[in-house]
Amino acid sequence: MSGGGLLVAGTTSDAGKSVVTAGICRWLVRRGVKVAPFKAQNMSLNSFVTREGAEIGRAQAMQAQAARVEPTALMNPVLLKPGSDRSSQVVLMGKPVGEMSARGYHGGRQEALLGTVTDCLAELRSTYDAVICEGAGSPAEINLRRTDIVNMGIARAARFPVLVVGDIDRGGVFASFFGTTALLSAEDQSLVAGYLVNKFRGDVSLLEPGLDMLYGLTGRRTYGVLPYAHGLGIDEEDGLRVSLRGAVRESVVAPPQGEDVLRVAVCAVPLMSNFTDVDALAAEPGVVVRFVDRAEELADADLVIVPGTRGTVKALAWLRERGLADALVRRAAEGRPVLGICGGFQVLGERIEDEVESRAGVVDGLGLLPVRVRFDRDKTLARPVGSALGEPVEGYEIHHGVADVRGGEPFLDGCRVGAVWGTHWHGSLESDAFRRRFLEEVARAAGRRFVPAPDTSFGVLREEQLDRLGDLVEEHADTDALWRLIEGGAPGGLPFVPPGAPALPSAGAGAGAGAGAGAGAPESRGAAPDPAPQSPEGLEVAGAAASRGEGLEVAGAAAPRGEGLEVAGAAAPRGEGLEVAGAAGLGQQAGQHVDQEAK
Repeated sequence: MSGGGLLVAGTTSDAGKSVVTAGICRWLVRRGVKVAPFKAQNMSLNSFVTREGAEIGRAQAMQAQAARVEPTALMNPVLLKPGSDRSSQVVLMGKPVGEMSARGYHGGRQEALLGTVTDCLAELRSTYDAVICEGAGSPAEINLRRTDIVNMGIARAARFPVLVVGDIDRGGVFASFFGTTALLSAEDQSLVAGYLVNKFRGDVSLLEPGLDMLYGLTGRRTYGVLPYAHGLGIDEEDGLRVSLRGAVRESVVAPPQGEDVLRVAVCAVPLMSNFTDVDALAAEPGVVVRFVDRAEELADADLVIVPGTRGTVKALAWLRERGLADALVRRAAEGRPVLGICGGFQVLGERIEDEVESRAGVVDGLGLLPVRVRFDRDKTLARPVGSALGEPVEGYEIHHGVADVRGGEPFLDGCRVGAVWGTHWHGSLESDAFRRRFLEEVARAAGRRFVPAPDTSFGVLREEQLDRLGDLVEEHADTDALWRLIEGGAPGGLPFVPPGAPALPSAGAGAGAGAGAGAGAPESRGAAPDPAPQSPEGLEVAGAAASRGEGLEVAGAAAPRGEGLEVAGAAAPRGEGLEVAGAAGLGQQAGQHVDQEAK
């Protein structure tokens, strides 16, 4: 018998779906429910490697931790990783299959990918008591409903009730709730069970009349009002949670142990990926972490980190254009600490040979480490275990670059020369003993009287944060009503909220065609064609710009585990009939989002 479930949708792409999903998972597992997270299709530069060697969104790995289960590729079958303004790498069932443009899917291709994600969801439902799905952006992307597989598409396929989350801190939450509902077809509206207000500040009693009026307008109740919570430093899709030049998070930590603090500057390179690597540093008492994009901001930093990136050659050019490259070279000459992680490690080397990612050929690196990097078409996905500085270390690897280390002291899989370190390992700083030893080395090289706290446990802090999310749901949502939704589905008899979805354009028409059909068109009450869902949002149509798009066409590389998915002649994972095409098309650099998916 299949388990129950719920889709957590949002009025916007940063309403807080990820953290609400995690909070519901933690609340459920604490009450003895065997629960799993799921996101059909995700766009993020923050990813994670599961124990079986599959790459999934970092947010889904965090949600799995909230549910106290091991993350798997089933929880995020489709992952998109932007590589430029106009292309993304598509990862299917945890393995990359090539670059993707924004031409979009049509015909049987849509049904193929929908089948892949529904198969994964069905497998999870057969194993777990409940599956909590996260949507993407807004379910009311009316130009893309035909190809949606992550919002109402998956809800319709699974017959899951939908809880719409709205961020009241940014304003307009009532209009957002009403408008989101009113732009859906009657069939889709029948699954929208109600709303959840997120990030509320103030007296809830002043909000209640508005919630009553919203019920009168839509016939749908509000299932809770979650207060604004500071310092929720949990993994997200691609938001920095702060402005570019702000501290990495608002975490409230103990005062420093020593006389000095350590200042860490993280170069906010283009297409920055897995910048969650610095979260463990930010959790240390007395360590101040900031993202920077100007050379002068490195002057007072005790440690500079060049983080991972999906565009190593582009990041190298950016560092040079802004004078940051020269500043890094001066730091190294002065014996001041620099750490390069993954793409940042590659940047610090002598030479990069890239015919895969940028296809720029041979490019000179900064020459701070005796390393030469050659990009391979096969991506390394691993969960290495080792030691460094005399302490055990665990991490994960996600990279196409193969490093040929030609000198220096060994450091994880990379090397160290003086106060410059480089490694492909993400997540190494989450190993507590190693992190403390590394910070001692940094403090010594920087001349700071900084003493790492002896008892900081990043794993314990992460669990405390996830428990806080569970507490928010348990204390401020109607959990009995939520459980009824999860177990029994959307209530019957939910009223239709006009005008409903506008008429969809005919096949081959532009995205805007038919958008002006208005409430008077017969289709506006949900009678428009209900196509097989495929892609959530930001799909570029007829040359229009796309943002955070998913479900786009794929260009050239080998693909794993598939039947009939044509990717430059190779088989692909669990999709049938999905044809692959070439080149450009996706806008927006996901790694540069700021102020996103917080609390």
